[in-house]
Amino acid sequence: MIRLYNTRTLSVEDFHPIREGHVNMYVCGPTVYNHAHIGNARPMVVFDVLKRLFEAEGYTVTYASNFTDVDDKIINKAKEENVSEAVIAERYIESYQNVRRLLNTELPDITPRVTETMDEIIDFIDQLVKSGHAYEVDGDVYFSVDSVPTYGEISHQKMDQLEAGARIEENTQKKNPYDFALWKKTDSGIQWNSPWGMGRPGWHTECVVMINDNLGEMIDIHGGGMDLRFPHHENETAQQEALHCNSLANFWIHNAMVNINGEKMSKSLGNTMWAKDVVEELGTRLTRWLMSSVHYRKELNFSDETIETARKELEKVMTPVHQADVKAALSGEVNDGSYDEKAWREFLDQMDDDMNTPNAYTVIFETVKKLNQALRQRQPDWNDALAKRNSIVKMLDLLGITVDEVKVTDEDRELFAKWNEAKAAKDFASADQYRAKLTEKGLL
Repeated sequence: MIRLYNTRTLSVEDFHPIREGHVNMYVCGPTVYNHAHIGNARPMVVFDVLKRLFEAEGYTVTYASNFTDVDDKIINKAKEENVSEAVIAERYIESYQNVRRLLNTELPDITPRVTETMDEIIDFIDQLVKSGHAYEVDGDVYFSVDSVPTYGEISHQKMDQLEAGARIEENTQKKNPYDFALWKKTDSGIQWNSPWGMGRPGWHTECVVMINDNLGEMIDIHGGGMDLRFPHHENETAQQEALHCNSLANFWIHNAMVNINGEKMSKSLGNTMWAKDVVEELGTRLTRWLMSSVHYRKELNFSDETIETARKELEKVMTPVHQADVKAALSGEVNDGSYDEKAWREFLDQMDDDMNTPNAYTVIFETVKKLNQALRQRQPDWNDALAKRNSIVKMLDLLGITVDEVKVTDEDRELFAKWNEAKAAKDFASADQYRAKLTEKGLL
C-alpha cells in the first residue's frame, strides 16, 4: 500500500485511486522565459520517481505537466529581443525538455500549453462570473475568495492570517485584497478577445482549466514545489470548489526547496544554478542520487560537501555492480534476470512509505554488502551474486539511475582464463602481467 503525505490534510494517507489501477497526476510546470534552474529540476525528479513507484506497484499512470507560455516575463523578454512571445516560449520549452532528458526522466504523457487552451480558459472564467464567484471591473476579472468557505484549505491559514510576504497586489478595484485576477486587461503583448475585452488570463486559472481539459474534474495527485502551495494551489482549488464543488485533487503533494551552500537560491544572492550546467558537471547518475538522498519534503542542499558525500555513496553502489557484471561476463556466466525478491520488497516498502528514499538507500547499501560478500568467494555462487546485482539495478532504475552495459570480448575472456591459470599454478609473475592488462582494460 502506497502512503503519501497530503498537504491538504497535513497527514500521511493510504493512496486509493479514483479509477482502479490507474493514477492521474498533474505537476505544475514552468513559466517558459528562461532555462530551468536546479530548483525547477527537483520536482522533475521527485515526481518522476513517484511515477516509477506507481508503475512498479502495478499502476498505470497518466502524467501531465504544463507549460505556461503566457506571462509578463515572457512578454518583456520578447520585447527586449524584438521577437514574438512564441519564439521565446518555444526556445525555453525545448530547453526544459532537454533538462528532463538529461535527468533521465520519463517525459510527461501530456504537456498542455496555455496558448492552446485559451477558449476553454475564457469559458471557465465566464462560468465563474455568471455563477457569482467572480466579478468584472473595467475589463479585469477577479475571483471572490469570500465566495468559497473552504478558502485556505491548502495553506491552512485563516484569511486574516495568510502568509506575510505573499505577493498580493494592492488594488482598490478588488472587493477583498486577496481576490485574484482571472483575466487581465492589456493593450500590449500577446492578447485575446474575451467577453470583457482584449486581455490575457491569470496564472491561477490556467492550470485548473488544463487539468479539467486533459485529465478531468477530479484527479488523484496534484504536485509541485512547496512555493506553489500559496497562493497558486490555494487559488486553483478555490476556483474548482466554486465551479465543480470539489478540491480538484485527492492528494496535494509538495516537494521542499533547494538550497545552495545552505542558503536559499535566489537571483538577488547570485547563486542560481542552471540545471543543465549541474548535470553536465556532475553527470545524470550523481545528480539524481544526490536529489533523492534526502526526503522530498526536506530541503535539499547543494554544496561541495553534499556532492562529495553523494559521489562516494554512489561509487560504493556502482563499483560492485560493475565488478559483478565484468566477472560474470569473463567467466561466461549468463544473467537470467532473476533477483532477490525479499530485498526488492523491502526497498518498495520503504518507498511506499511516503517515498522515504533515505530508508530505501539503506536497503540498497545492505544489498550491496551482500553482493560484495558473494563476490569475495573464491568460487562465487553466480545465481546468488547476480540475483543481488539485479536487485540493486532494479532499485536504481526506480530512482532513475541507469547502469552501463558491460561489453567483454573473447580476447578478454581468454586473458581472464590465463590469469586464473597462472594464479592456480603459482606463476605470480605471469599472473601480475595478466592482471595488469585486465586492469588497463577496466575489467578489474
